[in-house]
Amino acid sequence: MDGPFNREEPAAMDSAIYQDTDRAYAMFNGLRLDSHFQPIFSLAHQRVIGFEALMRATDSDGRPHGPHEVFANTRSYTDTVLLDRLCRATHLYNFARQDPAGSWLFLNINPRVIAEGRRSGSFLQLKFEQLGFPPQRVVIEIVEGAHADEASLVESVRHYRELGCLIAIDDFGAGHSNFDRICRLRPDIVKLDRSIVAQAAVDPGIRSIVPGMVSLLHESGSLVVMEGIETENEAMVAMDADADFVQGYYFARPVPLAVVDQPPGFGQLFDQFQDIALRERTGYRTEIAPYLNSVGYATVLLQSSHPLDVACKGFLDLPRAERCFMLDGEGRQIGANINSPHSRMESNPRLVPLRDADGANWSRRHYFRRAISRPEKVQVTRPYLSAATATPCITISIAFKIRGERRVLCGDLRWDESHGQP
Repeated sequence: MDGPFNREEPAAMDSAIYQDTDRAYAMFNGLRLDSHFQPIFSLAHQRVIGFEALMRATDSDGRPHGPHEVFANTRSYTDTVLLDRLCRATHLYNFARQDPAGSWLFLNINPRVIAEGRRSGSFLQLKFEQLGFPPQRVVIEIVEGAHADEASLVESVRHYRELGCLIAIDDFGAGHSNFDRICRLRPDIVKLDRSIVAQAAVDPGIRSIVPGMVSLLHESGSLVVMEGIETENEAMVAMDADADFVQGYYFARPVPLAVVDQPPGFGQLFDQFQDIALRERTGYRTEIAPYLNSVGYATVLLQSSHPLDVACKGFLDLPRAERCFMLDGEGRQIGANINSPHSRMESNPRLVPLRDADGANWSRRHYFRRAISRPEKVQVTRPYLSAATATPCITISIAFKIRGERRVLCGDLRWDESHGQP
């Protein structure tokens, strides 16, 4: 039995941790517990920045048992704490012996144990002192889920942070996830649940909202990991969403040593992302060009005293056009919408309360603010949810003058998830 584990620990733990050559392993209820480490990469730095420690359990016949199964079979809270400590001690010893180039060590703590962080004693602090391992290189992962005692959870997070550790929320986006907990715990890192990445890779609608989720997490002060990435398409989701870090089989599988034998080709990944983005922009510009030209030409007709419906006819005859409307210099709508014959608003009786937009104030909208800031230049928004149809659209706008009065002409297009981005 190795020395670092036989001081100030329960007798059960002393007898359960062993050393095999230069590695530690633990025994619990007839199972051998070993460490595996999965690399976590920074997309910007294009290298490993940390490793998540994962428990691997096998019985006497060499059959594997998953972590959830092992923890589910503990007989009491005391056994759960012991098992959790055995795993963490084993991971810390194996990682510290390798000391992989200043990387973070991501340590999972069982949800039943995490809420008792301060009350469960100075276990981690003792391990840091015994191993001479700096706590600032440890990231404590808190599984995102239902915690009955939020106050205890907040107190425990404070405890681990006072030790010097970083805090990560794991599996965010699944189960009981909410941004309220992010605001209370202020994690340094948030790991998005695997299900979000998997769905975004096959559903363009979900993919379109993931960048906004990442942006909100960044604004809250958290770095973002996308985990469970297994395919190139899922890697592109992470690239497009501006995730900071990535983890998954596509990049590297968990291995007994905290090393990366063959780092992934990040240069090639960035080249592929740029190619995809260029194709999307090129296709977008080609498709939207007739709409831009039609809105620009409509202002010429309006300045020549043509009525709005006549000036906008060329735009409204295009296949994706929804409506045109005019705003004054303060963003208030002048008159009613001029709808396309195929407008979704006209065909949806549930939207009747929104049909009359005369006098509505749209000064908060990006299409108005962009147009006012760059007069005489046609502007276009990113896709957003239209208040008129409750479906995705983009708005083309241009600020111009009629008899000395500032006006902003706007045209809406249907824009579903199969189209590219501006």
